[in-house]
Amino acid sequence: MSWYTKIALVSLTGLACVLGLLALQRGHGFQVAATIAACAAFVGVAIYVALDLEPRIYAHRSTAARFWLLTEKYRALLADVHDQVLDASAIADRRDALMQEARAVFEHAPPADRQTYDVAKMALTGSGRKGYSEEEIDALLPESLRRPKGAAA
Repeated sequence: MSWYTKIALVSLTGLACVLGLLALQRGHGFQVAATIAACAAFVGVAIYVALDLEPRIYAHRSTAARFWLLTEKYRALLADVHDQVLDASAIADRRDALMQEARAVFEHAPPADRQTYDVAKMALTGSGRKGYSEEEIDALLPESLRRPKGAAA
């Protein structure tokens, strides 16, 4: 929940308290206003408690961090393969270990719903874009894996 939402809920609850105190002295109009403000604050807090989004947010953040580390390991493996630093059995061993790590990350990842997918898609492609250009992808790769300047895609 954002700070703005929390501040709005606290303000609404405070308003309900003030209106309740005024209603004790001033009459029916303030009683109605206090009841409406208290109901609105109750509904806001009930929605916050029912959705309980914070654990889900932290789970997605943790999974994303684990996937980032995994991609860095894969990238390092690709660079080592390209530079011919490893023999075939070492490559297979590291690949298998990375596949097991990926399986573990997927196994403990929170489920993705349509809304989560749409948010991730928008973050990765942007509005109106088809994805990353070859230059943007090359900038993320180690020097030995980048395409030579002027090479066809």
